[in-house]
Amino acid sequence: MEPLIALVAGFLAARLAGLAGVDMLDGWHPALQVGLAAMFLLTAFAHFFPRLRTGLVAMVPPGLPRPELLVTLTGLLELAAAVLVLVPATTRWAAGSLILMMIAMFPANVSAARRRLPGATALGPRTALQVLFVAAATLTFAG
Repeated sequence: MEPLIALVAGFLAARLAGLAGVDMLDGWHPALQVGLAAMFLLTAFAHFFPRLRTGLVAMVPPGLPRPELLVTLTGLLELAAAVLVLVPATTRWAAGSLILMMIAMFPANVSAARRRLPGATALGPRTALQVLFVAAATLTFAG
């Protein structure tokens, strides 16, 4: 739920700033870029905060090697994409990368839900959130 809150809050704050006269945020597309960046900064942080990292490592499907390394790499990718989605020259590349990463990481969410890990979101709501997040990145990519 926290990533959704970050996406919506970032979008709304940026949209309000645009309406208040901040030219670079004037429009739904730049506001969506800010919302997406806020969401992925939040999720990237979770990859490195010890208490949250443990849960993410547990989410890695059992058949994949080196879960801690995978969590570190995905956290770094999320952090880089969160910054690059705000840079006009790299927005499309970053948004496209985020789409691919969310699709690639979705099986970890399915695995966590099926194994009923603590903190895992039930599969139905998680799928709906994932569709929303991919849609936000797709709109940013297409923008």
